[in-house]
Amino acid sequence: MNKPLTYDQVANRDTQRLFIEKHSNLVKRIAHHLAGRLPPNVLIDDLIQSGMIGLLEAQQNFDSTKGASFETYAGIRIRGSMLDEMRRGDWVPRSVHKNSRLVSGAIRELEAKLSRDPTDKEIAKHLEMNLDQYHQILNDVSCGRLVGIEDLGVSEDTITTAEMSSQNLPFQGVVEGNFKESLVAAIKTLPEREALVLSLYYDEELNLKEIGAVLGVSESRVCQILSQSTQRLRSKLTAWIADN
Repeated sequence: MNKPLTYDQVANRDTQRLFIEKHSNLVKRIAHHLAGRLPPNVLIDDLIQSGMIGLLEAQQNFDSTKGASFETYAGIRIRGSMLDEMRRGDWVPRSVHKNSRLVSGAIRELEAKLSRDPTDKEIAKHLEMNLDQYHQILNDVSCGRLVGIEDLGVSEDTITTAEMSSQNLPFQGVVEGNFKESLVAAIKTLPEREALVLSLYYDEELNLKEIGAVLGVSESRVCQILSQSTQRLRSKLTAWIADN
């Protein structure tokens, strides 16, 4: 038979319940915002559950002497907890990983041959498929999993400001200065639309629907552009990574 709770235990339980109720809207708001940047098979309820863990961690670790408000600190931990949980699960079929490598390799070969960025049609032709098939691969590669600049082997703070990075703990990391310079240079060589999509997605943190509204294209097309820009960067940085 379970022992009855003491007065202090009941009080602590009620205090914790009130704390969660007070900040649950923050968790839900972050979950809904983040959902627009994640694959459609990621459920809001899963994000909220992970976010609640981040909220409790924030409660345990918050230091009011650091100057930040609890809401600001908790928001970082909540978002980080959601992303960490999603990244721990690999729901991507092997074929998607294989196609990602094929696209990156095709872009790299065509860049060497043409001395410029290849077009969608040229990449599709090189892969011996039609344009619709190529775009479907881009959709699978980009929208079938979380899209992050760390797919290049670096942290997201390489294309964001220090202030942005301080608000985005899951992506924090130290990057060698030479690599950062190489990445920035590579981004500058991207076609204008792809560079814009990268900026809107990472710097402005717009979701796919919002970026589509800016460009006047569908979410699916934004997904394709984002995926292709990532593949281009991978191909441009392969030599640097291999040499270092």
